[in-house]
Amino acid sequence: MAELIDLGEFGDGFRTDPHPVYALLRERGPVHRVRLPGVDAHYETWLVVGHEEARAALGDPRLAKDAGRIGLEFLDEGLIGKHLLVTDPPQHTRLRSLVSRAFTARRVRELRPRIQQITDELLDAMLPRGRADLVDSFAYPLPITVICELLGVPEPDRGEFRRMSTEAVAPSSPEAEYDAFTRLAAYLTELIEDKRCAGPTGDLLSDLVRTTGEDGDRLSPGELRGMAFVLLIAGHETTVNLISGAVRTLLTHPGQLAALRADMSLVDAAVEETLRYEGPVENATFRFAAETLEIAGTTIPRGDAVMIGLTAADRDPLRYPAPDRFDLHRDTRGHLAFGHGIHYCLGAPLARLEARTALRTLLERAPELTLDGPPGDWLPGMLMRGVRSLPVRW
Repeated sequence: MAELIDLGEFGDGFRTDPHPVYALLRERGPVHRVRLPGVDAHYETWLVVGHEEARAALGDPRLAKDAGRIGLEFLDEGLIGKHLLVTDPPQHTRLRSLVSRAFTARRVRELRPRIQQITDELLDAMLPRGRADLVDSFAYPLPITVICELLGVPEPDRGEFRRMSTEAVAPSSPEAEYDAFTRLAAYLTELIEDKRCAGPTGDLLSDLVRTTGEDGDRLSPGELRGMAFVLLIAGHETTVNLISGAVRTLLTHPGQLAALRADMSLVDAAVEETLRYEGPVENATFRFAAETLEIAGTTIPRGDAVMIGLTAADRDPLRYPAPDRFDLHRDTRGHLAFGHGIHYCLGAPLARLEARTALRTLLERAPELTLDGPPGDWLPGMLMRGVRSLPVRW
């Protein structure tokens, strides 16, 4: 029996800076049995921390995303319904094919002028103040505005949606998590029905309601709710943390910030190195062993949960030399911040576009940008990696 490592024993420092713990685990091996910290302290899982092993596990069909294959159901599935993050082929293939008909690469490219406009408007409002919380003033409103406009979420609903979504992905308690999912399910059901009754309006959710496959297949009401949930949550929570994480990391690495300011063509590299160095998703959502299997010589019994460490894998020195160094000239190819395989993040192109636009425009318009105090608390849990606030001045 593998040794059980209680991650809660590493204390608050694990939430603030988990990298030394992941480095310690990697030195011992690429796969470990762990007990999760915080509100999930009752839960045990296998944790994959090596890059090669993580990449292989992300594409291993024996690791199911659908907990129903081992007789389990989780909160999001019960209240929201089946969606891309909790399904396997052929159901996942069908769902992704249908959403891809509406959420196309061309649609993302066409958002570029609007993303730039929103970015400029936010900075027009923020910069005259001289100081701000970058999360509240910029990193959050940019992606939430983009994804809500894309999906057709009414503007008055966006504040409440933020509160619900944050509790869903980084819950402060089991009770708050349940309440958030319950309210999200009710809200999305009503929103989809409004789209159905209103007729075609040109937004993505309206299109998804009417999307039909070549064989006449369509998304069911539950599948539409699940798809809206994934697109809305993943479409802004990750990008908030990517933008704020890129700015925070650059401001604490002045040499790299100076290099970027001297050559703004490095902005793509800055986004990719941020994704590798401090990506917005710390660990992929759970997978489950549909059969007994081995990962790097470690036996994973059928039915056991497996968590794949994206943050841990992307700091593996076997893949990236000197992995704790933030380096804009590094070859970041192969990082796992957006996953790998059939579950590779559908919204990765949109997240990259928003982050590039936000970072370039902010640095160009605020040449004296600097930190204005310590960042806020890190988000709880082991899914999202980001801070609640980032005080800056210029």
